[in-house]
Amino acid sequence: MRVARALSALGYCSRREAERLIEARRVAVNGEILDTPLVLVDIEQDLIAVDGVLIGSVSMATYAVYKPVGVTSTVRDPHAGRTVVELVDSSVRLYPVGRLDKESEGLILLTNDGELAQRVTHPSYGVEKEYEALVDRVPETATLEAVRAGVRLDGRMRRPLRVEAVKGDSGAWVRLALAEGINHEVRRILGAVGLSVSRLIRTRIGPIQLGRLRPGTYRLLSSEEIAKLKDVKRSVAVSGAKVWVEDK
Repeated sequence: MRVARALSALGYCSRREAERLIEARRVAVNGEILDTPLVLVDIEQDLIAVDGVLIGSVSMATYAVYKPVGVTSTVRDPHAGRTVVELVDSSVRLYPVGRLDKESEGLILLTNDGELAQRVTHPSYGVEKEYEALVDRVPETATLEAVRAGVRLDGRMRRPLRVEAVKGDSGAWVRLALAEGINHEVRRILGAVGLSVSRLIRTRIGPIQLGRLRPGTYRLLSSEEIAKLKDVKRSVAVSGAKVWVEDK
């Protein structure tokens, strides 16, 4: 059914009032803010939130998951061998917070908490996501400075918050922190300065670290960790960079 009708069916408000909320961009479905009342939803499966508060919610649960390479960051994909939600054995319906492309690996959050999903994914909150990329050579200082200066992608300058080069036994790694992500952003930024990425791992989302998780494993976030994620204040990203060499 259409989302306005769903809000009415859930007893939240009238259909007309629901349409006004949608026009005011106060309604989100699965963490995505709506700008049209024509979106179809399944009230048994989709997460519908108003002002970040989940409507008709069940018990909340949020998991940190290590998504392996080859697993898609979707709920349903008929063309995927396996989706990230299939990695977690949970009694509640979970949705991925943000995305990692199929070729990338590392930390992703699964939750049924609409408020948390909005705070982590909406660019106005500036929640940092940290990545480590295995590249084909040790980047020179000038190369990192070019990343710091910014790379134009999709008509906008993209500047990481931090850029660090890390030299390890398995090759040269570059660590980047971003506050806003677009499709394949890390690979495209590094590619623009002549670095080819053969492996990409997301190691942190806000205060949540990948830690000791291994590919395909997960853990339930504590109430303290969830509170820290929700306590992120709206911010404006300030770019910076430094060179950092250590054993990985």
